[in-house]
Amino acid sequence: MNTSNRVCALLGIEYPIVQAGMVWCSGWELASAVSNAGGLGVLGAGSMYPEVLREHIAKVKAAAPGKPFAVNVPLLYPAVEEHMASIVELGVPIVFTSAGNPRTWTQHLHDHGIVVIHVVSSVKFALKAQDAGVDAVVAEGFEAGGHNGREETTTMCLVPSVADACEVPVIAAGGLHDGRSILAAMMLGAEGVQLGSRFVATPESSAHQAFKSAVLDAGEGSTSLELKDVTPVRLLHNPFAQEVMKAQQSGATPEELRALLGRGRAKKGMFEGDLNEGELEIGQIASMLHDLEPAGDLVRRLVTECRELGGPGLGGRFDF
Repeated sequence: MNTSNRVCALLGIEYPIVQAGMVWCSGWELASAVSNAGGLGVLGAGSMYPEVLREHIAKVKAAAPGKPFAVNVPLLYPAVEEHMASIVELGVPIVFTSAGNPRTWTQHLHDHGIVVIHVVSSVKFALKAQDAGVDAVVAEGFEAGGHNGREETTTMCLVPSVADACEVPVIAAGGLHDGRSILAAMMLGAEGVQLGSRFVATPESSAHQAFKSAVLDAGEGSTSLELKDVTPVRLLHNPFAQEVMKAQQSGATPEELRALLGRGRAKKGMFEGDLNEGELEIGQIASMLHDLEPAGDLVRRLVTECRELGGPGLGGRFDF
């Protein structure tokens, strides 16, 4: 464990690299590969029934024995109480919360010795999370895939603002995919990074192969933040996304957009591979992803790039 970096010391990991807990993409195979390589693997509980989460927790423990791992829990998830009960019972060491009020569960998780990190999209919410007692925050810029902040604050602006405002460690997210972007985020004040889209494009990701191929084929401008009147989400442009954009341009009400979205769209697209009718959530950085790289190799490459690019004289920020 690296104790010279606050994020590494907090999470018990070797490198301050976190794999995001993405719905339909972050199962036990990906999480265990990242944890075994010295980063932090995260299970995406937002797309798991309670019994499925329990199965994935057991499998990641078996595949990465003794290694830290985490579960991401969107606080608006209908069965959040069952998820939290499983997390406590099965000894999950770290929880990432998002999409809700961190005050609701932070103390309960702390009472059971669990580290709590909350995902935020603004300084306002970062300070609220800190006041709620979280151990760290993820400052996620609007370049990120999936559900996002209405403020549309970029990572370049958000990370230094949150780092200046908060005393707890800041983990940067949104548009990060290589050593250059990691070093840039850490120069802005982050002490760790969270990567999502880059880990979608790995063999271990539970995303459907058709979705992975669509991500690798994405070009510049292939994503946009949509459904801001409902729940903001960055979508890869496919027939469903085009239908959403057309409806918005025609003045569709939030109720009409919810009806268009329906249920199960993300599962249909990202997990089942329906590239026409499914909801395909991915970050802007998709246009710079060109291959499926094994997750462990990816972690090791990122560390090597950071060390080679960081060089001496940077105050130890990149000594990992």
